[in-house]
Amino acid sequence: MEEIRSAMEEQMNQMANLIQGFSAELRSGFAPAYDNFLGFFHAIDWKEPWLIGLLGFHVLFLLTAILSRRHVNFQMCLFLLALSGVYLAERINRFLGNNWESFATQNYFDPLGLFFSVLWSGPLLIIAMLILVNSLFSLCHLIVRWKRAELRHRARLSDKKTE
Repeated sequence: MEEIRSAMEEQMNQMANLIQGFSAELRSGFAPAYDNFLGFFHAIDWKEPWLIGLLGFHVLFLLTAILSRRHVNFQMCLFLLALSGVYLAERINRFLGNNWESFATQNYFDPLGLFFSVLWSGPLLIIAMLILVNSLFSLCHLIVRWKRAELRHRARLSDKKTE
């Protein structure tokens, strides 16, 4: 019995060491990503009018999507508009990269489009996902209403047959 207990304790110690090593490795792996994010965040002058306008656009677009959640057709237009914005992001990034002197203090528009992807495409994709989830919930609600109406119709038909 003592051998089993010592084997169990040894196994538990090994598992605890593995979990501690894994969590330490995970924390050290996220440290460079966190540092890069902070560097990215601090490199941007958030007081530039065009950035404030861009953030305001995203807030307005999100509020429009939230307030129009009961209007499925309008939501689909918003969904297509958001995905069109993501689709055109590369062209918009190239255009803005060529003309950044006219509206910005520094060139944020790298050829790979990282900055523009984070501040333009990212929020649009999140809003598109919210619209999609809302559409799925609306579709489920519509299916439930349709099935209830079908069952009521069948019940009425069976009542008429019995009379």
